[in-house]
Amino acid sequence: MKKQNTPADIPEIRPGQSIDLLKELHILTRDGKLNQDTRRKLKQVYHLYQFIEPLLDGAQTLVDHGAGKSYLGFILYDLYFKALDAGEIVGIETRTELVEKSRELAARLNFPRMRFLACTVEDSFTSTELPATVDVVTALHACNTATDDAIRFALARNARHVVLVPCCQAEVAAAMRARKNDSLSKTPLSELWRHPIHTRELGSHLTNVLRCLLLESHGYEVTVTELVGWEHSMKNELIIASKRPNGGKPRKNARERAEAILREFNLDELTPRFIY
Repeated sequence: MKKQNTPADIPEIRPGQSIDLLKELHILTRDGKLNQDTRRKLKQVYHLYQFIEPLLDGAQTLVDHGAGKSYLGFILYDLYFKALDAGEIVGIETRTELVEKSRELAARLNFPRMRFLACTVEDSFTSTELPATVDVVTALHACNTATDDAIRFALARNARHVVLVPCCQAEVAAAMRARKNDSLSKTPLSELWRHPIHTRELGSHLTNVLRCLLLESHGYEVTVTELVGWEHSMKNELIIASKRPNGGKPRKNARERAEAILREFNLDELTPRFIY
């Protein structure tokens, strides 16, 4: 019989990690090995985890919004929550088939403090299955406005920390494109998005800038960094927001700066999404 690899055979794997989970995430091959590609993927997992781990101290509830297959939640549970006697992870996902698969995997791995809710964003705001306040909200590659929905949820539940890896921000770029002719006559800054590729890239950048200002206007300290190579995606901007001490005093001019940006870029119609 072919010998199966154990964690001791693979120095990159940390003590106590679930081999079954690593296989499920395709980080280990079926026979329990790492190849060059999967070794790189494991390194990326650890790279993401090093940013999130300091935020988990004392956390009782982590909510993963737009969880998909809940890979992020499973990684965090395996590396952090599994060894504790407290704390839970709740994955929120609209697709019921993915929720069922996540429930089955959590049962198979014996991860009892993981829950998965099949509900919409709007339902999550009023769901009695979630506590009134949560400690950490994550949204990994939540496409387009799903990242904004995660921010709204975090603010509504007074989250201490918010971790976002935005993806495919199309809404702002679409609004810029629709009003391009008007903008060209209004401001020379419109040259920044006159060409379609610039519209797409600038729209994506503006979206994240406005998200940061929104969080700062609600009393969060925000840091933005690059999550290099995560899932080989070019959408690798990592936004981490933590409540300021002393009750989360807002940045003084964050709201005014957001209003000025929307006005300057002829995007007043998006004010309700980025300023509240």
